Order: sequence, then C-alpha cells, then structure tokens
Amino acid sequence: MPLLANNTVVAFYGHPFSKQMGILGLYPKEEIARMVKDYARQYDVVNGPDGAIPAFYIIYGTCWPKGEIGYLDDSVLKQYIEYAQSQGMIVFVDHQIGKYSVRESMEKILPFLQYPNVHLAIDPEWRTLNPMKEIGSITAAELNEAQQVMQDYIIQHNIPGVRMLVVHQFHQKMITGRQTVKATFDRVLLVHTADGFGSPALKRNTYAMNSEATNMPVKGFKLFFKSDFPLAGYDSPLLSPAEVMGLDPRPSLIIYQ
Repeated sequence: MPLLANNTVVAFYGHPFSKQMGILGLYPKEEIARMVKDYARQYDVVNGPDGAIPAFYIIYGTCWPKGEIGYLDDSVLKQYIEYAQSQGMIVFVDHQIGKYSVRESMEKILPFLQYPNVHLAIDPEWRTLNPMKEIGSITAAELNEAQQVMQDYIIQHNIPGVRMLVVHQFHQKMITGRQTVKATFDRVLLVHTADGFGSPALKRNTYAMNSEATNMPVKGFKLFFKSDFPLAGYDSPLLSPAEVMGLDPRPSLIIYQ
C-alpha cells in the first residue's frame, strides 16, 4: 500500500456549499487547506517515523429524500482537486449511493481517477430511501464489486499506481456478510473507516467492532468537531491526535467532519 505504507492521511470532510455537512463547507478551500495541513503536522509529531498527508474529503453525491442524489457541480469539484494538487494534497470523492446500485454510484465517480491525487469513497449509511430516518447498508458482494469496477477502470485507462477506496461503517448492518469482503485487489486499497460521533468510549467501541473485520486490515477513523448547528452530533470530548494514534490497530486515514 504505497501511499499509506509510511504515511497517515488526515482529511477534512464536507460539502463545499453546506455548512451543516462538515468543516469543509465552513471556509474557502484555501483556508481549509491551511487548517488541514496544521492538523497533518500534529499527526506527524505523534505518528513516529511516518509522514502525514493532508486531504480534502468531498461529498460529491448527496443522498436526498426518497434516495435521490444531488451532485456537486463537476467544475467546483475540479477546482478543489486542482488546488489540492498544487498544495501537495490528495482528494477523496465520496458518493452516498441513495437509491442507486453501488455499481452505478461508482461509475459516477470513476472518471475523477484521471487526476493523480484522487481517491474514492462510498458511504453505506446513506444507501437508503429514507435518509436521516434509517441506516442504509451494502452487501459484501457489492463492496467487492465496487473494488473490481474501480480496478478495471484503473487498468483500462492506464492509470498508474494504487488508489484508495474508503467505506464507512459504524453499525454491524451497514456491511452485510462483512466477513466475505475481499481486500486483495492489486490496484485498489480498501480503507475500512469507523464513522459515528459520541463519547471516547463509544467511538473506541465502534472502532473495536470494525477491527474485528481483519479481512479489511487497513483502517480509518472519523472524528466530529462541535458544530454551531443545534442538531448536529459531535464528539465530546474530541480525541487528541496522540489518542487516535494509540488505537489498535493504528488507523491510516483520519477524517474530521
């Protein structure tokens, strides 16, 4: 796993036009880049000999009521990708799936792999017709298919190297048949990320639940800043970089919402 072999990736998450969906939407991209670089430096201090890579984590496909998907304008996403490239940063392009198949969702975001600094993400929580009212799910077979179509695209388009595919989980139901997920694709690095807000104890429990899936050995961890929006969940208190790096296994991807 070349990119993560000697690095921790630290990402700020959200939607450029929403102040409620994460920190990325609260400030211009230049300010977010400055902020996430500062956080990456904090991780670089506590992660031993490894480096730290800052990233934008952008919601490209947002699940709306009835499972419809609203897409970020491609021109806006490309501005973030190109700015990140100029800053030595990477970008995760996230699709919330909604009422669509995992394959259809992947096909919407695959073209962004033409940029050398882009990686992909899918979020089973939002694979539903009733967002905010129920937790969605995908199957292990669908996650394996997502990796296969991503690898096929990479090979067919002569894209060099290995790219990450992030999948979120905070509840057992979100990935059914989880024990049959494969993480053996040569050109796709699957990153299994613990999502969900709450107390340190709750977050550690979620991470422990994810860690049981040893067939997905590369792990991520998501944290939630306190928001000014009254209904927005957050971590209380927020784990420090040293505490995050103390998780076992140590996460390779850290996401702040």
